Amino acid sequence: MALLNRIRWTIFGLTLSLAVAGTGKADVVVVVSAKCAVSTLNRDQITDIFLGKTARFPDGASAVPIDQAEGSPARDEFYAKFANKSPAQVKAHWTKIIFTGRGQPPKSVANSVEVRKLIAANPQAISYIERSAVDSTVKVLVQP
Repeated sequence: MALLNRIRWTIFGLTLSLAVAGTGKADVVVVVSAKCAVSTLNRDQITDIFLGKTARFPDGASAVPIDQAEGSPARDEFYAKFANKSPAQVKAHWTKIIFTGRGQPPKSVANSVEVRKLIAANPQAISYIERSAVDSTVKVLVQP
């Protein structure tokens, strides 16, 4: 019975992986906590926060960006659509910033569920998640 369950979960995982790989898109949206005072940002403002060019929202409040894991479809889509950068370009950007002592990259978490938990708990946090992961604890700022 345990072997049968393991086979079922393996098939499920492979099917899910193929479905995600087949689309190649994560359909990301930029989100903040539902408790956050910020209700809109433009692409440049979002890009500046995630590339370490600013650490504040336009109203002066601290902005805490949260990234998803390197190589995740959501992260790749976010940086491609908002910053017009490939994963290699993002890595090179942060390597330069770290080397020159001008900053550190955003904290990174595994997936949209983890991001949503952190966003819901911190009104200063900003991130991106798959549209399907949006719930009442987060507010969508921008959708590509």
